[in-house]
Amino acid sequence: MKVLTAPLLELAEFEEGKKLLEKEGAAVSFTGLYDSQKLHMVYGLSDGFLQKIIVTFSDKKAREICEEYRFYDRDTCLYPARDLIFYQADVAGGELAKERMKVLRALLEKRPVTVVTTMAALMTPQVPLAYLAANVIFFDKTSTIDERALSQKLVEMGYEKTWQVEKQGQFSIRGGIVDIFDMTEENPYRIELWGDSVDSIRSFDVLSQRSVENLSRVSIYPATELMLSEGRRHDGFLKIEKETKQFAQKLREEGKSEEAHRIEAQIKELKESSIEFGAVVNLESYVHYFYEKTESFLQFFDTENAVIFLDEPQRLAENADALELEFRESMVHRLEKGYILPGQADLLYAQKEIAAYLSRYRAVSLTAIEARNTLFKAERKFEITARSMASYNNSFEALIRDLKRYKKNGSRVLLLCGSRTRAKRLAVDLREQELAAFYSEDPDREVRAGEVELFYGHVAKGFEYPLLKFAVIAEGDIFGAPKKKKRKKQQYEGTKIRDFADLKVGDYVVHETHGLGVYQGIEKVSAEGTVRDYIKISYRDGGNLYVLATGLDVIQKYASADAAKKPKLNKLGTQEWTKTKTKVRSAVNEVAKDLVELYALRQQSEGFAFSEDTVWQREFEEMFPFEETDDQLSAIAATKRDMESHKIMDRLVCGDVGYGKTEIAIRAAFKAVQDGKQVVFLVPTTILAQ
Repeated sequence: MKVLTAPLLELAEFEEGKKLLEKEGAAVSFTGLYDSQKLHMVYGLSDGFLQKIIVTFSDKKAREICEEYRFYDRDTCLYPARDLIFYQADVAGGELAKERMKVLRALLEKRPVTVVTTMAALMTPQVPLAYLAANVIFFDKTSTIDERALSQKLVEMGYEKTWQVEKQGQFSIRGGIVDIFDMTEENPYRIELWGDSVDSIRSFDVLSQRSVENLSRVSIYPATELMLSEGRRHDGFLKIEKETKQFAQKLREEGKSEEAHRIEAQIKELKESSIEFGAVVNLESYVHYFYEKTESFLQFFDTENAVIFLDEPQRLAENADALELEFRESMVHRLEKGYILPGQADLLYAQKEIAAYLSRYRAVSLTAIEARNTLFKAERKFEITARSMASYNNSFEALIRDLKRYKKNGSRVLLLCGSRTRAKRLAVDLREQELAAFYSEDPDREVRAGEVELFYGHVAKGFEYPLLKFAVIAEGDIFGAPKKKKRKKQQYEGTKIRDFADLKVGDYVVHETHGLGVYQGIEKVSAEGTVRDYIKISYRDGGNLYVLATGLDVIQKYASADAAKKPKLNKLGTQEWTKTKTKVRSAVNEVAKDLVELYALRQQSEGFAFSEDTVWQREFEEMFPFEETDDQLSAIAATKRDMESHKIMDRLVCGDVGYGKTEIAIRAAFKAVQDGKQVVFLVPTTILAQ
């Protein structure tokens, strides 16, 4: 985006620093940078590098940086650290493993990526990336599959075998159908077999089980970083048991029988669980028993194509020291109590080792004030004159004064808004104040002297380079508004009614060709040497219909206005259902005819035309605490067009729960009230009305 990088090219320190980074192993330092200025500098300096790593000092800060940097680079991923003390804990229910695996996949595929991580993640030992690459499975239309071997392989890769996949990291194999929900994908894959050959591959929706997209080739990545083949698992546990025996004997010699029994019982239980269920949970802290060679996360990056940015190296060094101290004290205590083996106590890369790895890469230090540290030594230091933008605290007058001052001295101003609609409105308001303000969606359009460009985007805090006469103002600087809330993505958390697995034996179902029958369950049927799952539906007079389990789209659950009345079943091989459909079609045609006549009359009549949006309407809409979706904006605009026309309004707004229909209705209601009209808002429940 030249709109952001062009001014940096006028900075001699930036140009010299960027040139130094052309050399492998270069180490440069930039001081005088605060908050969002650091990410602006990262974006400018990282141009041309395939892999960018931003290292910060806490998980909270890493998430904030990741969220903000997506404005600059959409391919930004978070690589969170595991808990180094309670190693097995993943309180997010697999979310941590999913985030880490997405990063590892990007590295394996050598895609451009910006990774935000912490010192704790760098200090954790990792299974070498080559082992992950060796365990990626590929399927295409020419593949053959041994179901038993595939099942064993997927378990080794960390997948959980279930009857039906419901979340990432699960797979199922039944009746010639293989479903796999890759940890890095939004939808699971369904592979249908003919014998042992792949017949079709497609992604499908986990809620409805319906197809989303036909695919010619898919890649399945591991669901865990600690992949254990049967041989590796066996050898690893031999080492663990040998050390357990020696350690328990030592504890007993010291008179610690309880501690000796504790470690023996713990290892026995761990082994039984691992062998019985094929699980790798709780085994990460035993990584050195299963893999003799481990690596730091830094070693996964290519020294030629990667650049590392260190956020406040002094704090990183302090964080590393604190981690080492806490880990060492915890391990000593747990060893004494018989909770861990001696080999588990040596699980952390020291700060000196991380510093040695860092020295091999191009690295940039970003600090507010220069301070000595033991992690990073710069060969060239640059002082940048920059400052954070002051808050306007909702004072539009103060903003106008500053913008006019910027215009007078020939400064360039980029004003970022989290809403395109608000950006356009603000541009109009600023032009009314005799400012050269305009809205642009062209990221390569450079701001000229004296201009105020409004651009869609978000940074946490605005900043200014006085010597460059360039300022970036964030929407939060003006209104002091909190960061936009994000709508939570609805995730599948269990079996839904729309899923055939929710059908109970005895339920009435309707087949689009054969009519009303009774669901009798799922049966395995052998045809031409291939066993597949079929849905069995019984009809009147003993007729039975078998529908392939993947043909869910041809049947529906029966629904009737009179639920107490028992429906009459159709009979297979007759014209009953065809006649019923013909009658319904005729009735529908009659209703359609009436509707056409009604709407013809409505078209000839004239309705009330509401006024265009007022200032009050705009202010009301700007209070909406979410980012409007494109569909929402389209529906709002269409609704307002209807209201402002003389045609009688007739619009239906459809959308799933939680997708913003109410906001559209509220804006329309406010518009109606502005013109002195009354509004009736009907809702289905008392709770919703309140």
